[in-house]
Amino acid sequence: MELGGKLEVGRSRRVALYVTCLVDVMRPSVGFAAIKLLEDAGCEVVVPEHQTCCGQPAYNAGGEAEAKALAKQVVETFEPFDAVVAPSGSCAGMIRDHYPKLLAAEPEWRDRATGLASRTYELTSFLVDVMGMESVEADYQGAVCYHDSCAGLRELNIKQQPRKLLRSVRGVEVREMDDAEVCCGFGGLFCVKYADISNQMVSRKMDNIEASGADTLLAGDLGCLLNMAGKLTRQGSRVKVRHVAEVLAGMTDLPAIGEGEV
Repeated sequence: MELGGKLEVGRSRRVALYVTCLVDVMRPSVGFAAIKLLEDAGCEVVVPEHQTCCGQPAYNAGGEAEAKALAKQVVETFEPFDAVVAPSGSCAGMIRDHYPKLLAAEPEWRDRATGLASRTYELTSFLVDVMGMESVEADYQGAVCYHDSCAGLRELNIKQQPRKLLRSVRGVEVREMDDAEVCCGFGGLFCVKYADISNQMVSRKMDNIEASGADTLLAGDLGCLLNMAGKLTRQGSRVKVRHVAEVLAGMTDLPAIGEGEV
């Protein structure tokens, strides 16, 4: 599925923000940062009241019936909008890549899911690939490194979009860590079912983060960030952890992830 779908690049539009469960419960500041970025890009932003989980945890656990029910609710809730934008490659990837297959046996729902999938985007991809954003008006002092989440990279081809916008932030130096594209060990249920393997994976990721010399670790998926922030905190690291949307929006007054409640 090509990014951009049927939407005309650069045109203002009515956008629905898919907040995601983790952002809603653990880090609502990411949602507010996403709204600011979308409004700065010229979008009218709506946060649908009845949105719910995308169904990915149930889907990955084999709960197909539960995942289908959630997918149908998401489709019904977000159909009226020009585009759906999520500050998460994982949730956006679930809608774009998996909904049409999940609902393939029901032609009406399959077609509706396919239509929604073609208008669903991860935040930085939407800003760069659809809205044509070249830069942001933000300041952040220090060196940052960026972790490429598995779903964002492999399902949505998100790689250069966040880096492009980060390089426009005044005071930021973008440093590439080794194996930025390698999984951090989160993987949703994976880190619970295979905790020992997950810990080995995140430990290697921490070594690469520290070796990069970055002051701040950024990513576009809160699950990955919570996993890595927990490990960095346990190791006594001074590296701060933030969602990329917070830095791009210039909304970094709140404590970094793992430093306190937001």
